[in-house]
Amino acid sequence: MKTIGIFPASGGLGTSTYHHLLALVPKDNVILISRHPHKVPRNYTQAGVRTREASYETAPSDLEKVFTGIDVLFLISYPSHVKDYRIKVQLPAIDAARRAGVQHVFYSSLAFAGERDSTRSVAEVMQAHLATEGHLRHLAETAPGFTYTVIREGIYSESTPIYTSFFDPHFPDATLVGNEILVPHDGKGKGVAWVKRDELGEASAKLIAQYSSAPESFQYVNQVVLLTGNKEWSLEDTVKLLGEVAGKDLKIREIPVHEWVRLPQVKGYFKNEEDARTWATAWEAIRQGATAPVTGDLEEILGRKPEEFDVTLKGGTRATTEQ
Repeated sequence: MKTIGIFPASGGLGTSTYHHLLALVPKDNVILISRHPHKVPRNYTQAGVRTREASYETAPSDLEKVFTGIDVLFLISYPSHVKDYRIKVQLPAIDAARRAGVQHVFYSSLAFAGERDSTRSVAEVMQAHLATEGHLRHLAETAPGFTYTVIREGIYSESTPIYTSFFDPHFPDATLVGNEILVPHDGKGKGVAWVKRDELGEASAKLIAQYSSAPESFQYVNQVVLLTGNKEWSLEDTVKLLGEVAGKDLKIREIPVHEWVRLPQVKGYFKNEEDARTWATAWEAIRQGATAPVTGDLEEILGRKPEEFDVTLKGGTRATTEQ
């Protein structure tokens, strides 16, 4: 069994992944790397899980030391939609891992580029992912013994607020204008194959465990895995479902991007109009079908049907703006 590292071992996806992974592999084969390693549950460290301290802001030379002794690294993307900074920290981290002797990198990309073989998207949020995927392909072609798996994680069912002007069905009156949700999209056409975040963590863990125990038979070496929900939901149907949860008859009203970036809740989240405007490229990507594909990858890896979007929402799952 290979030694597995998760970096950063924090946040929703990272935490979900290591919870599931530690039920699949020996705990003393796992190293959890984060800014605050003391936050790893004590029962894990007492059972043999090792922790190391680092973040994306750690110097690459120090990251190389942190990654030493790790065979398989799950690199979870930096939590920002801004392309330049994500690239600035992610590519040096991958290079540090390679220099440290990491043999295989699993990278948590995003399902915002359409079909699995697509290398283009108009969404700003996808640009750093595509650059990182390209860097991994280059290393696999030029660095002997180095391989990778890109996991394009589907759009979280719990992340609807960021696509609905921060509407939360548990606090429905906070952002509504009458019964309308104001976004730069009419709600029709191509939609989103929403997927439960914890099932993405579970599937990521299963992929890591499969490779680590039998790399010679792993089918996703130097490949892209596209994890999606069972069904594509238009934004219009998404809002109707959110209305059912909230007990309100909701609808979308399309507004221009320049009006959307000035909504109070949008300004409050993004802090400045430029970041909000770059995020707004997501709606054009949705129109073009970037989040619409449905694959059977998640069902195959989990060994069961993924939870349906309406079940997740009606189950009272806590909303998030992470992705």
